[in-house]
Amino acid sequence: MTAIATIGILGGSGLYKMEALTEVEELQVDTPFGKTSDALILGKLAGMKVVFLARHGRSHHLLPAEVPYRANIYALKSLGVKYILSASAVGSLQEEARPLDIVIPDQFIDRTKNRPSTFFGEGIVAHIGFADPICQVLAAELAQAAATIDLGEAKVHQGGTYLCMEGPAFSTKSESHLYRSWGAKVIGMTNLTEAKLAREAEIAYATLALVTDYDCWREGHESVTVEMVIENLHRNAANAQKIILATVERLANNSPVSAAHEALKTAILTDLGKVPAATFQRLEAILAKYRP
Repeated sequence: MTAIATIGILGGSGLYKMEALTEVEELQVDTPFGKTSDALILGKLAGMKVVFLARHGRSHHLLPAEVPYRANIYALKSLGVKYILSASAVGSLQEEARPLDIVIPDQFIDRTKNRPSTFFGEGIVAHIGFADPICQVLAAELAQAAATIDLGEAKVHQGGTYLCMEGPAFSTKSESHLYRSWGAKVIGMTNLTEAKLAREAEIAYATLALVTDYDCWREGHESVTVEMVIENLHRNAANAQKIILATVERLANNSPVSAAHEALKTAILTDLGKVPAATFQRLEAILAKYRP
């Protein structure tokens, strides 16, 4: 497989394109898991080839549970992506994570229920290690890049738990207080599924969780308006683009080794000689280096 780009960028609510991309072209990538959320945008950022994909589509037409996560991650893998920089809007579950702040999570709690979250099955079984679901090396690159940038009033929080809920409805107050009692820092609807699939695809994954508002646990939350949230989305997206650009610049000078890049080495339980040919073909981009 010839790598077209080693860095993939997944944009969430409010981040539908990367303004700094040059030499842009759209790619349609066929996958065994259907169509991607939108066209993949290939271009150059800091002199490096990168691929950008709007998670919900550029017109934001996909619910969190409708996002074709397997197609998205598989398409990035098939293009040679080794690092995924994700950005997504979240609500805050803790007072210190204020609207406009940015959290770089290191853990997840999974509260999803209606979405495929593995490439495996149909004749092959693999159990990836997921104790540390975020690539700590890549998360450190994001944090170090953010420290070099003027982000205005936004504060960057390194570490914290992202609770991934099913959606599309937001939490009840009882749920929000429960999640706070579990120690979760932010709440969103997408990143956990991506992180699982990226690990199976042996891609390093880290995310910028962009706080738009406090979740409903906080008194006075009802006074937050849609206009305010949308304004925060735009301001968050601007800061996210700055951090992603600075991170790509860092990766251009150093391609860090991640444990994620060997995630399947000890994860596959099935005798590969007995995996159905059709299954091997379906997962070619992921299993090519393990073919017996």
